[in-house]
Amino acid sequence: MIKKLFITCSVMLVTVVISGLFINAKADTRKVSKNTSNYRFIYPKKGVSNDFTFADEAMPINDMRITRKMKHTLVKNSYNNLQSYILQEEAVKLFPIIVPILKSYGIPEDFKYMPLVEAGLKSGVSKRGAAGWWQFMPGSARTYGLKVGNGRDDRYSIRRSTIAACKYLKELHAQFNSWTIAAAAYNIGEIKMAKAIRVQGEDNYFRMHFNPETGIYVYRIIAMKEVIERPELYGYKKLNKFSLQPADLMAFN
Repeated sequence: MIKKLFITCSVMLVTVVISGLFINAKADTRKVSKNTSNYRFIYPKKGVSNDFTFADEAMPINDMRITRKMKHTLVKNSYNNLQSYILQEEAVKLFPIIVPILKSYGIPEDFKYMPLVEAGLKSGVSKRGAAGWWQFMPGSARTYGLKVGNGRDDRYSIRRSTIAACKYLKELHAQFNSWTIAAAAYNIGEIKMAKAIRVQGEDNYFRMHFNPETGIYVYRIIAMKEVIERPELYGYKKLNKFSLQPADLMAFN
């Protein structure tokens, strides 16, 4: 009888302990989940307006779908989620080379952020075969004067690949008469862009519907522009610009 009572009490004690551990674990999970949620969706409200532009083309500000999409993209590029100064450091190195080339071809300066979005923190060749700062496919690269093969790949030359990208972007703008559409067409291709405009009866990128990658593409460029130009608002420290020496510039030729 005493033995049976002892066993019963032991079982009850173990049950209470396990229940307590389960409740605490559940509470901790809720706590972590709540903190993670706050961590992921921090949005800098002060100093940030909804008047975003790309290449002097304004983003519609009275469409909540567009506004939410832009805010979400900014959040993904904030320090809380990206936590990297590499892109800012690359911008300091690349912009002195890219900007004069863009200007010489009449391409808006905002396109200097495109290589940071195209290549970003990626390295090597994409699954589709695109490579370099401007992510050219081998065939497209050769079309615009880049040499690919026989031990040489101009797609990795920031100077040569930027010139090729400018030639392509000028053609896209001449076809679509919009720098925003030209940027999106760079991502999806001019044939698919022309079809999307025809089918949807719309030529405003922000109001059009695309695949997920193209649908967020220009938003990512604008977000990159925001983070680079106003890093303090997104959790980054402002990097001091430095003068590049000739040897440094040669590394990007």
